[in-house]
Amino acid sequence: MLWVDKYRPRTLDKMIVHEDIASNLKKLVSEHDCPHLLFYGPPGSGKKTLIMALLKQMFGPGAEKVKIENKIWKIEAGTRTIDLELTTLSSTHHVELNPSDAGFQDRYIVQEIIKEMAKSRPIDTKGKKGFKVLVLNEVDKLSREAQHSLRRTMEKYSGSCRLILCCNSSSKVTEAVRSRCLNIRVNAPTDEQIGRVLEFIGKKEGLQLPPGFAARIAAQSNRSLRRAILSFETCRVQQYPFSENQVVPPMDWEQYVSEIASDIVQEQSPKRLFLVRGKLYELLVNCIPPGIILKVKRPTCQKSSIEYCDFHLLCFFLVLLLQRLLSELLKKLDSELKHEVCHWAAYYEHRMRLGQKAIFHIEAFVAKFMSIYKGFLIATFG
Repeated sequence: MLWVDKYRPRTLDKMIVHEDIASNLKKLVSEHDCPHLLFYGPPGSGKKTLIMALLKQMFGPGAEKVKIENKIWKIEAGTRTIDLELTTLSSTHHVELNPSDAGFQDRYIVQEIIKEMAKSRPIDTKGKKGFKVLVLNEVDKLSREAQHSLRRTMEKYSGSCRLILCCNSSSKVTEAVRSRCLNIRVNAPTDEQIGRVLEFIGKKEGLQLPPGFAARIAAQSNRSLRRAILSFETCRVQQYPFSENQVVPPMDWEQYVSEIASDIVQEQSPKRLFLVRGKLYELLVNCIPPGIILKVKRPTCQKSSIEYCDFHLLCFFLVLLLQRLLSELLKKLDSELKHEVCHWAAYYEHRMRLGQKAIFHIEAFVAKFMSIYKGFLIATFG
């Protein structure tokens, strides 16, 4: 078992970070009438850990006895019938799913499947009527139609169902949905907090950590606790005992993106653009098989970790890939070019979100960058 799962806190009492949030959640559960909740914050900050600990606080050990189900639902959409395959993780008391996996058909997931799940009311062992909990991941990726349907479901079935929503950005969730939830902001842990967690894991594993080693891993993790623990375990596999100057290995795909940025800066030509295009496709082929978790680093020093269960999420990965590529290119530019390059990166990222063939917009950005950079070199050096 990976350390990131082995040492995940199972209860609210064992939280090393976000103790204040855990304390407030315990008070909320003690009132026996938990409202709809919206957890939001940067990826890797610990939202899912808090949610699972909250479920255990509410329902006891039974919340951890889960099963994975793949079910095909037949949805009547006007004059035609749509088959939607949905993967759920469920226990006796809760169901967890990702409605955005359905892509443009996510509204049918909310209108039919979630509504059907919300109708049934469980009965606890004391014979009292309880409520079922639906955990919905990545609600910020739902379409507007799906979010409007979700609002109606929240209102109609609030007596038998509670929704726990999880997302990275609350700004992409409609005000109607946000106003019907208790909003809980989960901040990214500080480097000091990450360092404490790594030292705790090292002590449990019986490892001797050189001075400052945990702090170096924390600094390189970009405030992502998941990434820090994975890097720590990687260092343990590569070399133990640890040395004081041991290198914390970067991720392979990050090195590859850095190489692509170097290729773009070294030469600006149709031939080089074709070469870069091949490398972009190579990156996609190796980084997005179904079921793989990608660790994506943003220029804002945050980190995203997304489980790609279907190929339609390729577009979202490409948006983050563009951001990472921009970050690498900015390291190689003079200050006078950075503003213009950032402008065009934002332009193509916006177009990418509106379109469907995201790879085209990344190629367009690379071509635009080459044009700008070559014009700058000609003007400067003749």
